Amino acid sequence: MKRHTFFLPILASLFFFLTSAQAQVNSAGIVNFSTCITESKYGKQEQEAFDDVRTKITSIMQDLDGQFRDIVTKLNDPEFVDSLSPEKEHEMQAHAQSLQEELGRYQQQYYQVMNQANMHLIQMMTNHVSHASELIAKKEKFSVVLNKEACFYYEPKQDITAAVIAEMDKNFEKDAKAHKATAATEQPSEKAVK
Repeated sequence: MKRHTFFLPILASLFFFLTSAQAQVNSAGIVNFSTCITESKYGKQEQEAFDDVRTKITSIMQDLDGQFRDIVTKLNDPEFVDSLSPEKEHEMQAHAQSLQEELGRYQQQYYQVMNQANMHLIQMMTNHVSHASELIAKKEKFSVVLNKEACFYYEPKQDITAAVIAEMDKNFEKDAKAHKATAATEQPSEKAVK
């Protein structure tokens, strides 16, 4: 009987240790992908590039729209139209039609380019978040890391978003240093070619 009493606490401790170790190995980390985009250096850089593209295209479209509206306003003014020769009026109408078609083409291109830029942003950020999540998962011994959007519930202690962003920012700094070093080594060779 004493043997059973002696082994029972040892077995219970062993069982507790094994189950807690198993729970730790099979635990999941949760990452808020949206926060990684808005808070990380990579995300801010990608958003800035996205906004630059949008600003350039919007500026061109606004310029064309202004030209188009100006011509239409003039063509809708009976006094102005009466002062034009028939050839000049026809020329202005053709120019207005041309601007309207060009504006339509730019609008289509705008949506295509914005869609492509958004897909590029998501793809790049997915790669960065995935790489950082993998490093954190290995360090913390998570068996899986999930996007917050895939979960109905998780415990706050499972949220590793801040750690993933910190890892992404470290990688960003490494990439920036490597890019500067590459740019510095390329500049002297370009001067030698000239």
